[in-house]
Amino acid sequence: MCQAIGRTLWAIAEGYIPGHSHGPSPQLESHETVCILNTGELEAHLRITVFFADREPAGPYRLTVPARRTRHIRFNQFEVPEPLARDTDYASVIESDVPVVVQHTRLDSRQAALSIMSTIAFAGG
Repeated sequence: MCQAIGRTLWAIAEGYIPGHSHGPSPQLESHETVCILNTGELEAHLRITVFFADREPAGPYRLTVPARRTRHIRFNQFEVPEPLARDTDYASVIESDVPVVVQHTRLDSRQAALSIMSTIAFAGG
């Protein structure tokens, strides 16, 4: 049995979904992903709030990660309460009711030479 690891509050200060892509969709569609690891014995209930430079935040976007599982969610796929605009800078705060680990990944396929980056989010609590 694996011990629950992680934190309950995370922040990703960087976010941007390119407006166009080069290559087949959905595999090579430009996107941002939040990757959640839940090693504990309890299901994780998450709320994601998205912040912008020029308007009020969007959200919360809600998702569940089963116990002892991982889930990768593309920010492009957020629909409720509203889709996220492309070509717009944003940041996000992830709140969980149990400890989880959060990673952020971006695939930028605006050119044939793809670019990918990944980083661990900032753990706040």
